[in-house]
Amino acid sequence: MKAGNIGFLVSLWLVISAGLAKEDDIMERNTTASEKAVRQSQSLCDGEREFVQKRKQIVLETLNSLEINCTENSVPHIALLGSGGGQRAAVAMVGTLYQLEKDNLLDTLLYLAGVSGSTWSMASVYSDPQWSTNMDGAISKLLSDRLELEEALAWLNEREKDEYFSLTDIWAVLTSVAIMKQDLRHLSDEADRNATNPYPIYSAIEKHCFSDGSTEGKWFEISPHEAGFTELGLFVETSLLGSNFQSGELLEKKPEMDMVKLQGVLGSAMADEKTATDAIPPWLNVDEDSSFQKYWRAYKILQKLAGLIGHISKEPADVPDLNMMYKMITDMVNYNHSARFHSNTSEERQEILQELSLELLAAVNTWCEDQQDGPFKRQVSAIIKQVIPLIHKWEWGTSRNFLYQFQDPSIPPCLQSNETIHLIDAGLLINVPYPSFLGDKRDIDLIIAPEYSAGNMFETLTIARNYSAELKKPFPEIDDAILRDRDWPKDCYVLEGGETAPTIIYMPLFNRRNCKDAEEFKATMDKYGTFQLPYTQEKIDFVLETAKANMKNNKETLLREIKKAVLRRQNKE
Repeated sequence: MKAGNIGFLVSLWLVISAGLAKEDDIMERNTTASEKAVRQSQSLCDGEREFVQKRKQIVLETLNSLEINCTENSVPHIALLGSGGGQRAAVAMVGTLYQLEKDNLLDTLLYLAGVSGSTWSMASVYSDPQWSTNMDGAISKLLSDRLELEEALAWLNEREKDEYFSLTDIWAVLTSVAIMKQDLRHLSDEADRNATNPYPIYSAIEKHCFSDGSTEGKWFEISPHEAGFTELGLFVETSLLGSNFQSGELLEKKPEMDMVKLQGVLGSAMADEKTATDAIPPWLNVDEDSSFQKYWRAYKILQKLAGLIGHISKEPADVPDLNMMYKMITDMVNYNHSARFHSNTSEERQEILQELSLELLAAVNTWCEDQQDGPFKRQVSAIIKQVIPLIHKWEWGTSRNFLYQFQDPSIPPCLQSNETIHLIDAGLLINVPYPSFLGDKRDIDLIIAPEYSAGNMFETLTIARNYSAELKKPFPEIDDAILRDRDWPKDCYVLEGGETAPTIIYMPLFNRRNCKDAEEFKATMDKYGTFQLPYTQEKIDFVLETAKANMKNNKETLLREIKKAVLRRQNKE
């Protein structure tokens, strides 16, 4: 064979080989992408595992600076889990973290997690990549001006284009304006950060599984690296949450929700029909007919709207007009129409309530039209216009379902057969994010649980205990004697862990140190209620200082349990 022919064949073979190699590479990448679209595992993802290893070095240095004898192999897994509780929880969480930093304990934490109101402050502080070294900055941000209403409207107008625009978007932007300002970054942006701060975990629940699905399909966790169902062990990359999936394969990438929207999802207790019908007037409290509750829910949303806009408005002259709207809709709902329902069929009652709902919404529209032309009228009218159609649908937290038609027998039908999921406030199930930190996955030694919840003290503990028992996960024993303190709790309780169950330091915000008796405890809880209008500066300062004092007063207990956690980890290793 001639040299020229040999050279040609060699060149041809190299081209073919290169093409085959490229094709194999593409196939390998596609296979890898397909395999990784939905991760099925009860272990940490690579990103979290790498972060935790780096974070342990910081924890080790901190423990040694506290003269706690510790080695690389005995760094304890410590998590701080903030409860829900609206703005009370959001403010108290900042106070808690502030005092931990001042006492050089913040960097003993491997994880920081929250539910509902606590996640609002988490989302806020994590906007600063170095926040754990600058809690003074976090306090300043908490006390600074909120998002401008014009900015909020621009965000809403953009969000309205989305096919799954819902009441969550309205709630997100109003809480961001009135309570805790968020920016437009995405949670996945934090995946490449260094380990300066504890690893954050945010919690939600799936609405339909919560109502009538299996326990395994309820709890949903979101971290910078991935999001998914904790108990099912099914996750996608956080940047893909909301993208189109079918049978476990990614069909179309969609934009990731920003931190404003995430705040709305995580704090949307109003999404639950039972919560939304709280304090319903007796004439509307007809259990067998949901139409009455729908009418009341429409009022509750408009009531919250008026209160939040009133807090946001920069013009004092606007407040009387908002008060007038508030009074108008309150009078309409409290007027007893029960005589109209006497001897009516269910269908007729529904028609009457539909008329009442339309009258309520029409009255709000008329009120808007009667306002003087100007920025206030334009802004409020724009929000009302967006809210009214959504009230009828009562849709919250809608997102594309990455488990749609995913073939696995462990997936509940409510997840497998629906193209969408509905993520709402996890506090409706358990108001502290215990589920993400029980069992082998994160292998937690010590949980610090500042309790900012309203309602019955210790309820979060007993619900978490029952949840754990159902799923056969370890949880420390709760002494019945502790539960007898529910009307006037101490400021700190230690629930000793066992071989597999973590120790829990449970720390009620309001307690015997800051309330002289059970009566004052109840009054303080009522004064700083979860569903109040945004707090005044005086209330913010009080909650902030109370949370700081709780941490400071119990520093020695925290140190003692951290030392025990080191020993526990040594024994494990």
